[in-house]
Amino acid sequence: MRVVSSDLPGVLLFLPEPRHDRRGLFTRTFDIAVAADHGIDASRFRQDSQSRSRRGVLRGLHGRSGHGESKLVRCARGAVHDVLVDARPGSATFGRHAVFRLDDRDFAHLFVPAGLLHGFQALTDEADVCYRIDAEHDPAADLAVRYDDPQLGIDWPLPVSVLSDRDRAAGSWADLRTALG
Repeated sequence: MRVVSSDLPGVLLFLPEPRHDRRGLFTRTFDIAVAADHGIDASRFRQDSQSRSRRGVLRGLHGRSGHGESKLVRCARGAVHDVLVDARPGSATFGRHAVFRLDDRDFAHLFVPAGLLHGFQALTDEADVCYRIDAEHDPAADLAVRYDDPQLGIDWPLPVSVLSDRDRAAGSWADLRTALG
């Protein structure tokens, strides 16, 4: 398994090496020793979640206030355009975003440190995204920023087909910056 750093500090992309044969394929999607070698304590993860989205569905941009949450994200079925925004005050990359393609061909696992906003858009007819999260969900700590906020300038590859009421009502990047101090 190769590990690649991102332009956003602390963001890592774990790249498995799927083995293909006439039966199909086998791949290791997570390795606790590899994670530990890169400073991730896998014993901290508390919750596994999964979402299923149809082509064009956009989820995000979401984060958590307070101590936030770290997570490992992968696309188990289909493909997604995955976006992270650095919302860590004091970070040299505060306000910048990074884009990743997660899919069921490469099986990349994206480590998202606490303090980043996360969102994705489904690129295939169906896309299943799996999350391993290191904090129990606290709805009072939820943060959301509009996916199309002009200050962030994120290019989404498809027209948005469906957006949740929560994401439609999300605040601006400027409002979050003010709230973060």
